[in-house]
Amino acid sequence: MAKGYWVSVYPAIFDPEELTDYNELAGPAVRAGGGRVLSNFGRVVAHEAGITERVVLIEFDSFEQAVAAYESEAYQKALVTLPDGFERDFRIIEGID
Repeated sequence: MAKGYWVSVYPAIFDPEELTDYNELAGPAVRAGGGRVLSNFGRVVAHEAGITERVVLIEFDSFEQAVAAYESEAYQKALVTLPDGFERDFRIIEGID
């Protein structure tokens, strides 16, 4: 079974401290959903149209598990705490078997 991944790219973070509430709720929700953070706050080298802001990569045992974790009540509570004016490109992708 192919793994599932959350890929989040943050084109702009105006005030990282405004993400505190989201981070406090999202981390436990991701872990409860079976997610493992592979990359967060690490260094980024951008090429072509890429940007060098924060990139988060989270792995799940399956694509379905990744979707279910996003749709979970716990993660939905985290999402409503994202601040106004916040930019994020978020995708759930299926890995290669």
